[in-house]
Formats: sequence, structure tokens, C-alpha cells
Amino acid sequence: MNRRSALLAAACACAFSSVGAQAPEWPAAKPITYVVPFTAGGSTDVVGRTIAQKLQESLKQTVVVENKPGQGGGIGASYVAKAPADGYTLFGGTISTHAINASLYKKLPYDPVKDFEPVALIAFLPNVLLVDPNLGVNSVAELIALLKKDEKKRTFASSGAGTSTHLAGEMFADLIGIPLTHVAYKGTPPAMVDVSSGQVTFMFDQMTAALPLLQAGKLKLLAVTTGKRIALSPETPTMVEAGVPGFEMSSWQAVYAPKGTPRPVVQRLHGEIAKALRQPDVQAKLGGQLGMEIAAGSPEELAALMQKEIPRWAALVKKSGASAD
Repeated sequence: MNRRSALLAAACACAFSSVGAQAPEWPAAKPITYVVPFTAGGSTDVVGRTIAQKLQESLKQTVVVENKPGQGGGIGASYVAKAPADGYTLFGGTISTHAINASLYKKLPYDPVKDFEPVALIAFLPNVLLVDPNLGVNSVAELIALLKKDEKKRTFASSGAGTSTHLAGEMFADLIGIPLTHVAYKGTPPAMVDVSSGQVTFMFDQMTAALPLLQAGKLKLLAVTTGKRIALSPETPTMVEAGVPGFEMSSWQAVYAPKGTPRPVVQRLHGEIAKALRQPDVQAKLGGQLGMEIAAGSPEELAALMQKEIPRWAALVKKSGASAD
């Protein structure tokens, strides 16, 4: 009797152990939240909503986009870093949240490497130099001349402290040798509104977000920050061509999950995102209409990019003296 009891107990223990070892089915019948750390309308929001829609279709699961702007994307990043690592919270990361912020903030409330699982590298984006058409300048050289002459014009806007648009302005100031005042906003749209109305002199931002105002004649494009001209505006010179040697940079967009998210879930998400990025409508929207260089990079490629970008931007932050604290 004792032997039978022992065997029964052992069998039950094995059964429970087997059940406990099985990973829960994913995705289950619950919404997936895709956090965008900037306001609606910017490039990160456009990418996020595009990816969220495709994930919803392929996973047959509700995917909700939540905008949590502030602190150069840090508020949204901190929120996701503390979220359960169960595959139901995703993050639209950028060069700002996962490279620049690491050195720009002395007390960053999250760790870009330790708190996140890289899921997919989405795309690279050209930044562009924008001014109010009524400013009276038609080239980078004329803008620099104006900044030298009029101290009141020495202001530039950005989508937030610590963003690539902020650091682009700091790089510009360093390279032309003119001190500039940074005006930070909680996202691209309000920053562009103030530049287009002459409240702030200029800004750098992604071509993605600038297109509507450029097409409406409310902003003027002076240069692109990439190493070569872009297909969307082949007549626009690079910053180097426009007379600012050493000025070259590109932003990037990616998807992350909280650290500890099961590997099979990360792999499934990457596969679905890569499949979405190959679809003609996504290629036409992100690549053709918005000028992005679609990457569809693996988690390993995204991790390698971060290892290269974090020290690169740390050196620029140190050189420029920029700080967001």
C-alpha cells in the first residue's frame, strides 16, 4: 500500500511538473499594447501604428497603440521596462531611447540594454534641416550667416531632450562654432508648428514627419543629414555638401520587449514584423512615401547596432556638453 501511494504521488508530481514546464500559449485572448514614447504624428508613431496594424492582422489579436511622450522617450521606455515580460507589451524604440539617452541623462530611470529584449530593427531614417519659409534664408550657408549676425535667432527646436533631433542641433552648433539655445518639445508636431510660425529658428527632424508641412509650403528644407542625397528630395544637398564638414547622421526605429520576454515569443514577433515589412503596402508607405530605409534586422543585429551607437553618441554628448538633467 505504501509502495502504491509512493508511486501515485510520484506520478502526480511528474504530471504537475510537466504542466508547469509548458509555456503558456501566446498570444492568448488579451490585447497587446504597443507603446510609442512620443506624441502622435511623428515618425515613431507612424512606424508604430503601421507595425501594430500588421501584427493585429497576422496574430488575429487586438494590438493597441499607446502614446506616452516625455523625457526624450524616457517616460514610455521606463513604463515598458517595468511591464510584465509576457509578450503583451511592446515598445517603439529609437536612436534616442536606446542609444543617446544612455549618456544624456545622468539618472535615466531605465537601462537600454539590461531592461529590454531587442525584437526587430525596423528602418533607418534621414534627418533634415528645416526652417520657416518666411525666415528669408535659402541655404545652410545663409542660415549660418543669420545665426552669426542675430543672437535672437540662435534657437533650435527638437522633439524632446535626448532625441536625435536634439543632438543634431548640438552637433550643428559644435561644427559651426556658434552657441545655440535648445527648445525641447514633447514630440515632433508641436516643435514643427513653432518653427513654421517663426517662434523658433530651425530644427532637425525626420523627413517622415516633415513631409506634410513641406508639401503645404509651411516649412522649407535646406539639407539632409545623411551621407548621400535621398530619393524623396534628390535636389536637396547633404549637410557636408552644404558646407558643414563632418556632419553625418541617421536615426533608426526598432521594436523592443521587456527583458525576460520568452525567446519563442521574441522570435515569433520578429518573424511577424519582418513579414510585415516585406509587404508591398508597407514598403510603399515607409520606404516610398516616407523615405525610410527598411532594415527588418534581427534581434542580434539590433543588439549589435546598440553596442556601436551607445558609445558613439556618448562621445558627442561629452564633446558638446549637452545634458537633459
